[in-house]
Amino acid sequence: MDTKRKDLTARNFPTALEEAEALAPPSRYEGPESAYRLAFTDTEFLLRDELRPVRMQLELLKPEMVQAAQGIVSTIVIFGSARILPPEMAAQKLAQAREGGDDAALRRAETLVVMSRFYDEARRFAALVTQRSREFEQPIYVVTGGGPGVMEAGNRGAHEVGGKSIGLNIVLPHEQAPNPFITPELCFQFHYFGLRKMHFLMRSIGLVCFPGGYGTLDELFEVMTLVQTGKCRRRPILLFGRDFWTRLVNFELLIETGMISPEDVSLFHYVETAEEAWEVLCAEYGFDLPVTETGDLAIDI
Repeated sequence: MDTKRKDLTARNFPTALEEAEALAPPSRYEGPESAYRLAFTDTEFLLRDELRPVRMQLELLKPEMVQAAQGIVSTIVIFGSARILPPEMAAQKLAQAREGGDDAALRRAETLVVMSRFYDEARRFAALVTQRSREFEQPIYVVTGGGPGVMEAGNRGAHEVGGKSIGLNIVLPHEQAPNPFITPELCFQFHYFGLRKMHFLMRSIGLVCFPGGYGTLDELFEVMTLVQTGKCRRRPILLFGRDFWTRLVNFELLIETGMISPEDVSLFHYVETAEEAWEVLCAEYGFDLPVTETGDLAIDI
C-alpha cells in the first residue's frame, strides 16, 4: 500500500473558522464575563472604541473582497433622492390629495408626480447599462446606496433585465432597509460614511446623479472635489435634469466670483434621458467600438 503523502498544499494549521466552530470552553469559563473566547469571535471586544481601526479595515476589506470574488471590475454609480417615488405611487398620492381638499398637500403631490419621472429614468438607465454591457469583456454593474427612491430604481432596472447590481447601505438613526432589488450577495451594510463613499468610487467608471437632497449633494460634491483637485482620475459625471441642477446650484455665480475656474464646469454633463446618458458614456469610453477596443475601464483610487 502506498502511504506516502501526495497533498503537498495541505494546510499546516486549522482555519480560524474550524477553530471557532470546534471551540468548547470549559464550564468554568462559559459565562459572558469570561475573556476565554477567541478574540475574533468576541463581538463585545471587537466593538470597543480601541478597535475602531480594525472595524474600519473590515469595512474596507469585506466589500472589496466580495466584489473581487464576483469578478466585478467596472461600475456605474447612481446617486439620487430616497424620496422620489415610482410614478404609480406618486399618482396614488395625487389622487388622495385631490380627495382631501388640502391645497398645500395637493401641490406637494403634484410635485411628487413631476419628480417621479426621474425614478423611471434611473430604472431605464440601469437596465440599459446592464443590457448593453452584458457582452463586454468586463460587464458594467450598477451601484446605488441601496435604499428607496432613485436608489431602488437603479437596482430595480438591473434586476428586471436579469442582471446583478450592488447596494451600499448605511446604518441610520431612522432605519433604512435595503430595497428588494439588490443582488443579495452584493448587498452591503456600512457603519462608516467615509468608507462607504470610498467604495462608491473604487470601481466606478462614471457617476450618474439624479435630483436629491443633502446626502446626494454631499456625495456629488465630494466626487467633483476629488476630480477637480486631481485626487482621483476624471470620469463622466452626469447630472439628470438640467432645470433642477441649474436652479439648485448657480455655477455661473461661482465662476463670476472666482470661486471656481471656468473650465471646472466641464467636470459634468447635463442629461435628460437614459439614452442620452448612455451616449455620453459611449463617447467617453468607445462602447460602440468592438469589445476588444474598450480596454480597462476601472482603476483603484
